[in-house]
Amino acid sequence: MKTLFNPSDRESLVARIKSLEPESAREWGKMNPAQMLCHCGKALETATGDRPMKQKFLGKILMPFIKSSILGEKPFGKNAPTDPTFVVSGEREFAAEKARLLTLIDRFVERGGPAAAKETHAFFGKLSSEEWGELMYKHIDHHLRQFGG
Repeated sequence: MKTLFNPSDRESLVARIKSLEPESAREWGKMNPAQMLCHCGKALETATGDRPMKQKFLGKILMPFIKSSILGEKPFGKNAPTDPTFVVSGEREFAAEKARLLTLIDRFVERGGPAAAKETHAFFGKLSSEEWGELMYKHIDHHLRQFGG
C-alpha cells in the first residue's frame, strides 16, 4: 500500500501535483483543479492537527464494517459522498492552493506517523500512523486521477 511516509511514493505524488494545471479537465465530479487542491488540503489539515475533528456518529457505526474496503488497495470510487466540512464550492487561486497542499504534505511527513496517530478522522475516528499515511496518499491520488493525473 502506498503512503505519504514512503519517500518514493510521496515524490511521485508531489510530481503529479506539480504537473497539474488550472485548466486540467475533470473526468468526474464537480470541483475544478483549484477547488480540488483546497479540498485535499482541508482533509490533510485533519491529519496535521490543524483542523481538529471528532468522529461522526455514522462513522462510529459503519467504520467496523467498511474500514478494510476503504483502507485497502482498491481505489476510491468516483463521486463518493463528501463530508460537508470538506466541500469546496467557491473559486480558489490555483497557485496558492497548490503551494498550500505541498506545504501540508511536508508538514504531515515532518510531524511523523506518531503525531498523526493522535488525530481523529471525522468519519474513520482514530487511525494508526500507517493508516493515516495510506489514507492521505489514497485521497490525494484519487483526486489527481479525477483530473487525469
